[in-house]
Amino acid sequence: MSENPQQPQPPQQPGPPPQQPAQTPYQDQPPYQEQQPGQGAPGQPQPGPAYSAGYGPGAPYQPQPLTPSDERMWGVFAQVGAIVFSFIPPLVIWLVFKDRSRFVEQEAKEALNFTITVIFANIALTIITLITFGFGSFLFLALIGAVVLQILAAVENGKGAPYRYPVNIRIIK
Repeated sequence: MSENPQQPQPPQQPGPPPQQPAQTPYQDQPPYQEQQPGQGAPGQPQPGPAYSAGYGPGAPYQPQPLTPSDERMWGVFAQVGAIVFSFIPPLVIWLVFKDRSRFVEQEAKEALNFTITVIFANIALTIITLITFGFGSFLFLALIGAVVLQILAAVENGKGAPYRYPVNIRIIK
């Protein structure tokens, strides 16, 4: 009991406290309904304006074009990445930058197509080597020419010039 005589204490009832009905989660909330913009539960953060790339609310997103030096850099990355990691770098670069630069799109597709051509050549050379019991393995020396062509392509892209492989199956147009 409190020692303050100013506040009367409620009388204590003997026995157990009254039972509360079991509450289920969300029992006191109304059924789900679509919220309108600007309406939300009190205390909840309100959604902001749509991303607009700096041109005002609701404007569609427009990718920014690449600078000429960035175009050359990504063109070189597509060619050199194909030497090191096969078809993954040119594919990713093409998918990411195809809307931002015509040059990068063109060169990444060219590198991707050439890499796919080299993969087909590897499969064919492996079959030839197996059929000839290893005598056809010297044909794999032709793959050195593929690496040389990819390096030439990277050098040309570094200068800002497009490069077309002399032997290429252009699957991706």
